[in-house]
Amino acid sequence: MASRFTSLASALVFGVLAGLVPAGAQDRSIVVASTTSTQDSGLFGYLLPLFKAKANIDVKVVAQGTGQALDTARRGDADVVFVHARAQEEKFVADGFGVKRFDVMYNDFVLIGPKGDPAGVKGKDVETALKAIQAKAAPFVSRGDKSGTHLAELALWKVAGVDIAATKGPWYREIGQGMGPALNIAGAMNGYVLADRGTWISFRNRGDLEISVEGDRRLFNQYGVLLVNPAKFRSVKKEFGQAFIDWLVSAEGQAAIAAYKIDGQQLFFPNAEKKGS
Repeated sequence: MASRFTSLASALVFGVLAGLVPAGAQDRSIVVASTTSTQDSGLFGYLLPLFKAKANIDVKVVAQGTGQALDTARRGDADVVFVHARAQEEKFVADGFGVKRFDVMYNDFVLIGPKGDPAGVKGKDVETALKAIQAKAAPFVSRGDKSGTHLAELALWKVAGVDIAATKGPWYREIGQGMGPALNIAGAMNGYVLADRGTWISFRNRGDLEISVEGDRRLFNQYGVLLVNPAKFRSVKKEFGQAFIDWLVSAEGQAAIAAYKIDGQQLFFPNAEKKGS
């Protein structure tokens, strides 16, 4: 009988102690819904172990197009969003789904095309290049997935004065997939595609592809990070999520971003403003 009471007392004590342990201490992890470029470029593979060593917090990445990542967060299925479509990010905050948006880093988009350059766009500005691609019906691959890169591509067609919805034909292929598949398909089609520079630098299956257009100021590509609103979703791990954001915009996190290189080339350039927006 005594042993039974001892076991019962131990169970009660264990239950009380377990109740005193914060849920966050039991699962020191967060979910980050992020654009595919931060994953495909290898940046997260470099950064996350550094953050884990600093904060003892695991980061589980859901890599999607920016639109899908924001939708994931709108369902409350992420703690942090790390994407690259500022207007959509600011709307996410304005609609009450995010707390604050912080600039983290930037790079640029590049127009990739075959070395033979069938549309004759190499070295030209992006507006002239897109007009030539449309006029010559040269093969063009669009991600078509509402990602930050896809949204940037659609905005650039407008800059070029091309109503892509009205003029696209067999030459314009929407694939609804990420940057890696888009580059592979462009290579197979001997076509053009808009890519973020980070993914392009890390992409190894280049075949006959090369950069056709770069350096145009309209190809600037800003990345932002946001905490999903814990007032809307009680499941959001506010402290751990904010710790990740604070580290990214800190001097240490910014230095880590700048240090990430492939073949001596820096993929992302830190430019955090800690006040957020």
